[in-house]
Amino acid sequence: MRTALVFRVGTQEVNNFRMIERHYFKNKLIRSYDFEFGFCIPNSTNSWEAIYPIPERSAEEIAEFKNSPDGHRSDSFYFVGDKLIMHNKAMYNYADDA
Repeated sequence: MRTALVFRVGTQEVNNFRMIERHYFKNKLIRSYDFEFGFCIPNSTNSWEAIYPIPERSAEEIAEFKNSPDGHRSDSFYFVGDKLIMHNKAMYNYADDA
């Protein structure tokens, strides 16, 4: 799995920038990731990429994923220090390559 972000920092420095990403299938948590960016300088444009493993799934689980196109969702929470600054939701649709 790959997560890539490009973000711009305003006029003030950002300390302890963090993202928590949670993936759900049919409202059940199936994986969770916690990324720390640390310090970001003022007036900077930053890019960040993480490539990380995803758990292996059985053939039955994969078939269930494909048969439930609206079953996958994720929440991404962005924090500066301990303050939540943004919450992003996403939906996924798994299908065979054509």
